[in-house]
Amino acid sequence: MNLFKSLAILVLLTAGCQSRVNPPVVLAPLALIASGKIWDAAPHNAFTDLIRYQGKWFCTFRESDGHVGRGNGNIRLLISADGTKWESAALLEETGVDLRDPKLSITPDQRLMLLAGGSVYEGGKLRGRQPRVAFSTDGRHWTPSQRVAAEGDWLWRVTWHRGHAYGIAYTDTGIKLLKSDDGRDYQLVTKLEVPGQPNEATLRFLPNGDCVALLRRDAGDRQAWVGRSSAPYRDWHWVPAGMQIGGPNFLILDGGGMIASGHQYRNDKWADSKTFVGRMDLVTGAVQADLILPSGGDCSYPGMVVYEGELWVSYYSTHEGRTGIYLARVKLGS
Repeated sequence: MNLFKSLAILVLLTAGCQSRVNPPVVLAPLALIASGKIWDAAPHNAFTDLIRYQGKWFCTFRESDGHVGRGNGNIRLLISADGTKWESAALLEETGVDLRDPKLSITPDQRLMLLAGGSVYEGGKLRGRQPRVAFSTDGRHWTPSQRVAAEGDWLWRVTWHRGHAYGIAYTDTGIKLLKSDDGRDYQLVTKLEVPGQPNEATLRFLPNGDCVALLRRDAGDRQAWVGRSSAPYRDWHWVPAGMQIGGPNFLILDGGGMIASGHQYRNDKWADSKTFVGRMDLVTGAVQADLILPSGGDCSYPGMVVYEGELWVSYYSTHEGRTGIYLARVKLGS
């Protein structure tokens, strides 16, 4: 075999490996199909997540009197057969504890798992916090909530991968990657050296097993960071996302592209904030706010599900006056 043929084969093999390791971004524009309010029964309804379980939709969020600093946060779960008509399925409460930022996942044994933060306030000041978990086989009846991780941790979201739940917990001093076999007992994988007050994070996994993170940062330049690591997920490479993102969430699509959503801080003003959906590039870390959902002010914290070729997004917003829960359907590009 001559030198030119050898080089040609090497180039093709390298390109093939790169195409498997670095998924392409979604190229076509996103388009809003529909968006509407599905709940606003409490004075403040916020911090959502969305999942399909046993052929039905479940949307969860926090009900309280305000955004933060209240000791009466409860977790509401709604159920719907078609995504149009919703009814309350459950309400999770814990006396004296502000339950907030609920996240839904499905365990390897096909139970529905709810993870939430648990904060304790006295006189409007935070006195302690520790995550809670509960489990259900129908979304209506739940086990008593139990504490997980450690006092002072906020395990914001977990993602199941090959029988294990992985999540980034943040504390007053930094962030760490945790792992669990059952969703209750968590072990430290590694501490993550990220500057700029890192906190809320979503993890997803590529087909080759690599873990990808989208991480909020609230100091320095405040840009979110995109991280990537191969098993056993102790060594991470980070790149800036190019924008500040609150409540970060993203999905890896079947075609290899990635879609992100969250709170876009416009002009560094909370009143100008919006909920966005856009493309996310794994190589450069860039996140683009391609589509702004009907939203404003105190808003965002999306749940995301791809179903029958559409992206379904739950989120909350105050643009119509009362802080309520909204559901949007978005046409995905190809």
